[in-house]
Amino acid sequence: MSGTETLGEMAGAFAAARTVEPTAGEYRADGHTHESACLNCATPLVGSHCHACGQAAHVHKTIGAFFHDLLHGVFHFEGKIWRTLPMLVTKPGQLTREYIDGRRASYVSPIALFLFCVFLLFTTINSMNAGDLGKSATTSIEQAEAQQKAELSALQAKLRTETDADDIARLKRKIEVAQSSLDGLATLRSSNVNINMIQPDTDIEGLEKVPFVHEAVKVWKENPKLALYKVQTYSYKLSWALIPISVPFLWLLFPFSRRFGLYDHTVFVTYSLCFMTLLAIVAMLGAKLGVPSLGLLGLVPPFHMLVQLRGTYGLSWFGAWLRTWFLSMFALTALILFAMLILVEAGG
Repeated sequence: MSGTETLGEMAGAFAAARTVEPTAGEYRADGHTHESACLNCATPLVGSHCHACGQAAHVHKTIGAFFHDLLHGVFHFEGKIWRTLPMLVTKPGQLTREYIDGRRASYVSPIALFLFCVFLLFTTINSMNAGDLGKSATTSIEQAEAQQKAELSALQAKLRTETDADDIARLKRKIEVAQSSLDGLATLRSSNVNINMIQPDTDIEGLEKVPFVHEAVKVWKENPKLALYKVQTYSYKLSWALIPISVPFLWLLFPFSRRFGLYDHTVFVTYSLCFMTLLAIVAMLGAKLGVPSLGLLGLVPPFHMLVQLRGTYGLSWFGAWLRTWFLSMFALTALILFAMLILVEAGG
């Protein structure tokens, strides 16, 4: 992802986050207000905002004020993040319960934080893959060159010992082809072209028998680079689908409960997905720096779900542990369903 694309994605992420998390709980100091009535709905003004429609009392009309509002929106959103993230990591159950109960002014809303975390995740993936894929492509070219040189040397050695005219002609044709291929590889390597063609290295023959993934497997085999691009694109665009996919599974932990409804489960799932997304980012960065991350991925998610379940739903440690065990299996099932959705979309 180029710098321009990254800035564009960042602006889009902040815009999306600010759309779902506009000005709830914010206060702007009075001192610039000179209107006596709201310019939007004409309601008499009492403070810095209209109490009827919520619009700011003073409307800026200068380019400087425009960029001031932009910076204020971004950094105020980030200010909420710095209050929300510590709670999400250390007290996820309290964060979820307080948001459900209406104490929201100090926190980023679940969906706004989710959009921002997904943006960070895919920005990290693209940034890391840009260098790694280029390096792997170069390595692949060098390996192909070495193999081609060895083959060319073997053909030339065999030609020196061959006496039959037909065999000599056949060997010369093979040598010409091998030399041409070697020249092409050398040109490709010197041009620094990123050929990040990812070849599937797993046995997927069995999947071809499943009707709804047949086309996706076909696309992957015919053009792995395009298939990988589609998977990344649809994973980003359809990341929100993890929420409705996961909520019914959480409902199964509290079936027919009158105390906890689908709204509670949705807030829980969304905040939980935010944490898991941030954990994935930390794990990728750790792997990049050579820090082992398997223990992090294996132990942290269940413990986080345990703490969040207990704090959100007021469960005992045993009740929270029992539900965490089921929730871990449900989470894996939800990821499989999400992967199948992406596979179908990418193959469409």
